[in-house]
Amino acid sequence: MSHIWRVWFIYANIDVNLSEQTMDQICSSCNATHFCDCSSMYLHTIPSGLTNDITGLNLAYNRIQHVRNTDLKHGVNLRTLLLQSSQIEIIDEDSFHFLGKLEHLDLSNNSLTHLSSAWFRNLLSLQHLNIKGNNYSALGENPLFSNLKNLRCLFLGNDYFFGIWKQDFKGISVLEELHIGGQIFMQYEQGSLKAIESISHITINVKHTDTLPLIIKDIVNSTVCLELRNTDLSNVMEISALNLMVQSVVKKVVFNSVSFTDASVAGMGIILGSIKQLQEVEMEDFVLHGTGQWEKHSELKYSNSIKVVTIKNLTIEKFYLFSDLAGVVYMIHKLTKVTVTNTNVFLVPCIVSKFLSSMEYLDLSENLLLDHTLEHSACPGAWPLLQTLNLSQNSLNSLEKTGRTLAHLKHLIHLDVSQNNFGQMPASCKWPENLKYLNLSGSQIPKLTSCLPQTLEILDVSGNNLEDFGLKLPLLKELYIGSNKLKTLPDAGLIPAIRVLSISRNKLNSFSEGQEKQVGAARLSLTECHRTLVVCLSCILTFLVILVTVILCYKLHVIWYMKMTWAWLQAKRKPPKAHNKDICYDAFVSYSERDSEWVENLLVQELEQAIPPFKLCLHKRDFVPGKWIVDNIIDSIEKSHKTLFVLSDHFVQSEWCKYELDFSHFRLFDENSDTAILILLEPIQEKTIPKRFCKLRKIMNTRTYLEWPPDEEQQQLFWFNLKVALKSKEELF
Repeated sequence: MSHIWRVWFIYANIDVNLSEQTMDQICSSCNATHFCDCSSMYLHTIPSGLTNDITGLNLAYNRIQHVRNTDLKHGVNLRTLLLQSSQIEIIDEDSFHFLGKLEHLDLSNNSLTHLSSAWFRNLLSLQHLNIKGNNYSALGENPLFSNLKNLRCLFLGNDYFFGIWKQDFKGISVLEELHIGGQIFMQYEQGSLKAIESISHITINVKHTDTLPLIIKDIVNSTVCLELRNTDLSNVMEISALNLMVQSVVKKVVFNSVSFTDASVAGMGIILGSIKQLQEVEMEDFVLHGTGQWEKHSELKYSNSIKVVTIKNLTIEKFYLFSDLAGVVYMIHKLTKVTVTNTNVFLVPCIVSKFLSSMEYLDLSENLLLDHTLEHSACPGAWPLLQTLNLSQNSLNSLEKTGRTLAHLKHLIHLDVSQNNFGQMPASCKWPENLKYLNLSGSQIPKLTSCLPQTLEILDVSGNNLEDFGLKLPLLKELYIGSNKLKTLPDAGLIPAIRVLSISRNKLNSFSEGQEKQVGAARLSLTECHRTLVVCLSCILTFLVILVTVILCYKLHVIWYMKMTWAWLQAKRKPPKAHNKDICYDAFVSYSERDSEWVENLLVQELEQAIPPFKLCLHKRDFVPGKWIVDNIIDSIEKSHKTLFVLSDHFVQSEWCKYELDFSHFRLFDENSDTAILILLEPIQEKTIPKRFCKLRKIMNTRTYLEWPPDEEQQQLFWFNLKVALKSKEELF
């Protein structure tokens, strides 16, 4: 039992030392999950106060030029480490040696000129690795990722990245996401990606297309989603080189920030139409150098498998000459979901709309549709199976014309015409017979009329200029009418099926007679009637409970008792050891960090260079990195004949010592044994010792201790007496 209390005395002392040295450096913004955000703090080094309970550390956007091999040695439980954009130039080879549980590592956008396989040698749990945006030109001669068996997401490349070779991806068999980027990427060794059995999503961000055929040849049997980004595909010959895609298993193709011509669009259309498993094509932020005369360049081929097409932010340089696309209508009749947003669409030709015979979802938001162009686009026979239509943020002006134009869409259920310029609502309108959801928000409507269909179940009229709601809608279940000018609640008799009513940001100040009866008949709980008061009282009560709990815990030291009990139980579980056989130190030294200069420069030098030398155990030097400190302490004590305690004012004045030693009762010391050796480094006045430390006073009054003399002649006698005390082999175990 006594050696367990000895452990706690030393633990208190060492914990003080570490806290005094590092706690002023570590960031304080850590949440309940032990994720610490130290980003954008102008740090030049990784904070040295990292402890083994931290699971996430964000050091992004700092000025850490050098990651040293000891900076992260205590991060044994780190799952996430973010070091992006921190001006890192050098990483020591063993810097990540202790991060065996790390799952997410971001080193992107730094200044690393070369990559070392030693960094990733012990990262067996790593799943997400981002090294893009640095200054390396190649991944190196040794395989970087050979030990990363759990890697799922990999981002690499930069403006200087030149090429990929076979050994680069050795050890990787499955990836959920792979991003390869390089403005001067020119070299690709055939077979480099072929060893990867499955790639859910690969992004190839290269300007030159010379290497694209080689890459595609290697991934035709492994990639599900292929994304080409920042690539010039305006050359027909370059497009034809991608014919290998026809044999691929890809289900989705994404073109992001890509340039096309009419001829290259036609060529790509033939390729995409020939991919048997292709289901979705997405184009975003791309430029078309043409007028849409694609059928003149080649006989386009339709794919029976493509169901979804998404086009966002299309730029057509010669928009005024663009074709009506009537020549490609036979390519679109199997599409079920079409999204064309922010592309300056003002008209969909009637013949094109009629060929969209399988379409169930259409999004034409953020375009230039007018009332008469919508009438032409949604001509009779157009979009026969359409269920959801989004026409928000266009230039529609007449709600009556909009309803009449869409009335023939028998399957239309959801209609979004928000943020148009309807203004005044007519007295009556014609609508699709099955319409259930209608969004009219932000459309400058001053008053609702019976123009709205009686079939509605969900109505959004928020953000208009409504002053009342007097419309009977018997099937309405949800009404969103916030951000208007309502002064009274809608009459419940008009909307008997209502379940959800959102009415925030209005000017409610009175109720009608019927509303007063309804409100009076309502039986609401105290929390519903006085929610603000209840919340305030709850917060105050919670604060008082927390405050009282904190005060009691501080006064009674409950937390410390729990911590000691847990550690004591852990120590009790350790099996007994044969101490004489395992002893390998003459003494374990416990001291305050502020006295480290005396200990390291005088005590250690004098004893370890003596003849014969004494072997000392210091926590800085001899503790096993990554091991729990309590286990380190127990092992060190059990392996040492003596325990040296260097006492000084620094020790008794430390807040941590005052807190922890108050409850250790100094059971570490056995007054009938000389295992513990007390060294008084400087005179300690009795008034400086807290009154609660009565045991310390008693021990110092009844037990012999060595006092460090200021006189150099007497110091020789001090060293002699200390060595004699150390040679005594009486033990307390």
